[in-house]
Amino acid sequence: MPVPDTRRETVLELRVNNHPGVMSHVVGLFARRRYNVEAILCLPVDDGAQSDIWLLVNESDRLSQIISQVEKLADVRTVVRHAEDSCLFAGLRQQMYGGGELKESA
Repeated sequence: MPVPDTRRETVLELRVNNHPGVMSHVVGLFARRRYNVEAILCLPVDDGAQSDIWLLVNESDRLSQIISQVEKLADVRTVVRHAEDSCLFAGLRQQMYGGGELKESA
């Protein structure tokens, strides 16, 4: 019998300067601290000078410390920690996988 997944997830929304290497700096910080990122979505905003990055991560005692370190990165403008019930990634999962299998787009 499968063991239920009891991990809680949260979404971090980052507003960053948009230029090559910013995503690498952000996710590199998580990697160096051995903290897994479950999902990433990045889109340019306004005139393209900035982007929003959404990171789906598991809650842990270390998350607040990592958020503090992300906020210190030069290209990170803001960080918002959304409640675990944020439906951004849940909606994408449903749209892409539906009943559990990847759907092909037309």
